[in-house]
Amino acid sequence: MSRQSVLTDGSTLLFFDPDEIQAAYLLRKKTPPDKPRLNDVLRQVACIGGFLARKSDGEPGVKTIWLGLKDVHVAVETIRTLREIGALKSCV
Repeated sequence: MSRQSVLTDGSTLLFFDPDEIQAAYLLRKKTPPDKPRLNDVLRQVACIGGFLARKSDGEPGVKTIWLGLKDVHVAVETIRTLREIGALKSCV
């Protein structure tokens, strides 16, 4: 399987939990699509980590993805805790 097919074949749920996807879009103040592609979610995470996503920037690097994932994981824990105590019925 080529790298490009991994990014577009709907395998997002193999790499990201649904709460992580929701948190990434929530932190970016965007509405997630019904079936987000892996590359789209990675770009959301990278933008949270400082990636500017300009036309000439290319793909995000490991450091911006890592920095974004740290914030996404904090948001996921917050969503799950609020859901556990009944203060949040859904994460959006």
